[in-house]
Amino acid sequence: MRLRLHLLVLCLIILFVVYNMASYQHRQTALDVKSRPFETMTESDVAGAKVSSRATVKVSERADASRIGFLPRGIVEHYSDMELKPLWLTKSVQSQRSTQNERCLIAIPAGINQKKSVDAIMKKFLPENFTAILFHYDGKVNEWNDLPWSKSVIHIAASNQTKWWFAKRFLHPSVVSMYAYIFLWDEDLEVDNFNPRRYLNIVKSEKLVISQPGLDPKLSEIHHPITVRKKAGSFHRRVSRANKECSREGPPCSGWVEGMAPVFSKSAWQCAWHLIQNDLVHGWGIDYKFGYCAQGDRTKNIGVVDSEFVVHRGVQTLGGSAMTKNTRAKNSNALRQKTAQGQQQTRVCLCLTSKGTL
Repeated sequence: MRLRLHLLVLCLIILFVVYNMASYQHRQTALDVKSRPFETMTESDVAGAKVSSRATVKVSERADASRIGFLPRGIVEHYSDMELKPLWLTKSVQSQRSTQNERCLIAIPAGINQKKSVDAIMKKFLPENFTAILFHYDGKVNEWNDLPWSKSVIHIAASNQTKWWFAKRFLHPSVVSMYAYIFLWDEDLEVDNFNPRRYLNIVKSEKLVISQPGLDPKLSEIHHPITVRKKAGSFHRRVSRANKECSREGPPCSGWVEGMAPVFSKSAWQCAWHLIQNDLVHGWGIDYKFGYCAQGDRTKNIGVVDSEFVVHRGVQTLGGSAMTKNTRAKNSNALRQKTAQGQQQTRVCLCLTSKGTL
């Protein structure tokens, strides 16, 4: 009799434990569904997407933005970054992460012949909470190991490629989404009179989504008057119309920066990355198109910072040393003429359209 009683009590205890485990699992599953639904895309979903119209597919894609193929929604990670990860997470590393504020990114094409200028740029930027990438277009990476900061930056090597080639392949918006600003600079810049933090303070206060530092007029190679540093004021957005080359609004006289030292906000870079064509090489003329990524009025959202300025030495790399200043001037003039012709054709088309509507 006692044995039966003990067995009955034991069975009741087991049932109680099983019931509580099942109840806890049910509550936990309900919480998971509410917070991060763990759903998968079935074959029927794929078939339905193929049959549905293009508009319906777009709506479905927005609704299921977290779904990638047949992966569960809860484990999909859309974004990455360029931060070097330690093999072991120590307390010092955790404290460094906790003290880090807004991070920015600087990417530079780096040839060994310009080692001195790149070293000076890195010494300016790295202490200001910047992540740095060097694009080695001459394939030489080990020759940089003697610099103390070399192991803290990312090195990417591909022979005879320009910075736009590198940027298109290694600076996808999903990879650099954590960075508030992206500096895509050339290597032949001298930064003795440039402070990254003060520069960013001006860019933020003036809401410039695309910008560049002004160029020292005495020491720099100047291609366009808008890039010349003005001594009065901390920034400018346009060139005076009194200038013979800038009698009208528009690039390269207002709302324009040159391709040697552009700085993009996160939203502007997301646009600019898609603007870069996959077969783009030298990038001549792409700076005329940056205005499409100004997130509004280019004459207000694009500007040149004067108080933090640089020297552009105009060093030719990648076999460009044979190109003289006269040749570059001819290319620049040809590009201006094409741009002017395109704008004139646009005005004609607009006038014809307006007459037709009348």
